[in-house]
Amino acid sequence: MKFTYRNIFTSIVTIVFVAMLFSCEGNLKGVREMGMPEDAPQAIGTGINLKYTDSGEVVATLKSEKMRDFSNKEFPYREFPNGLIVEFYDEDKKKNTVTANYGIIYNETGLIDLQGDVVVITSDSTRLAADQLYWDQANNWVFTDMANTIRFKNGAINKGQGFDSNQEFSNFRSRSNVGVQIIEEEDK
Repeated sequence: MKFTYRNIFTSIVTIVFVAMLFSCEGNLKGVREMGMPEDAPQAIGTGINLKYTDSGEVVATLKSEKMRDFSNKEFPYREFPNGLIVEFYDEDKKKNTVTANYGIIYNETGLIDLQGDVVVITSDSTRLAADQLYWDQANNWVFTDMANTIRFKNGAINKGQGFDSNQEFSNFRSRSNVGVQIIEEEDK
């Protein structure tokens, strides 16, 4: 075999390239951590329009300008720093709407924390306004310790400091309140 400068040069380049490949450690996680601050989200989404379905039927939609996904944390959560609008539908396809200036969903507990001008409007026109509201998805339970105002479909108004209720507001417990109740008299 005849050695030429070209063969020697090609061999040297090949040896150097192979040596470089084997000298690098396969620590992809370490490389990712170098480029990402510890408090950074795993993903950031803009113009979010999620549709939740059950057996092919849309049961809820979520719209938000921005979502930050912190699923990479020890206690994973998703954050909606610019607010969100959620529309969910009951068994009769009636729409209920929730809006808030800020929201956070905790993946492991299923708890949703809504803050800042939280407004819930149910399909029967019950309207709840509060500074903060929690929704326990697993138990279908809504609660807050903050000031809130509820206008029921019959015109009754309840202003209170804290309450808990099922999500249909048919089992409502107010902690302290002032309000106007509408009592209908029955004809005898």
